[in-house]
Amino acid sequence: MMFFASVLTFLGVCVCGGLGATARFVLDTAVKLAWKHAFPLSTLIINIIASLLAGMAGAAAAASAFPDPWHLMAVTGFLGGLSTFSTAINEVVTLARGEHKVMAGYYLIACIVVPVLCAALGWQMMGALG
Repeated sequence: MMFFASVLTFLGVCVCGGLGATARFVLDTAVKLAWKHAFPLSTLIINIIASLLAGMAGAAAAASAFPDPWHLMAVTGFLGGLSTFSTAINEVVTLARGEHKVMAGYYLIACIVVPVLCAALGWQMMGALG
């Protein structure tokens, strides 16, 4: 029975990861249609959303000793597929190699600091609700 549950959890994480990646694609495309500037706003918005939700999920699961399958599917799967640190860093490098070196520095700071603050905010929000 434990093996069957593990296989279902694995498959759930895979499916939710695909759904998160699809959501990232849709959000990225929507923001890029409206935002025509050099600053890569879409990735930052997506990572802010994912970090806030991850903080909320982390606070909700804090009382549990082991992550339940739903938590794994939501956080590891969906939010893991939604967020994208590697794309953010690639955008920093692209900005720095072009004519936007100062913007690259600000974006690097924003990509690291803002998601951490959003995760902490999500944790606090869930703490206030509980």
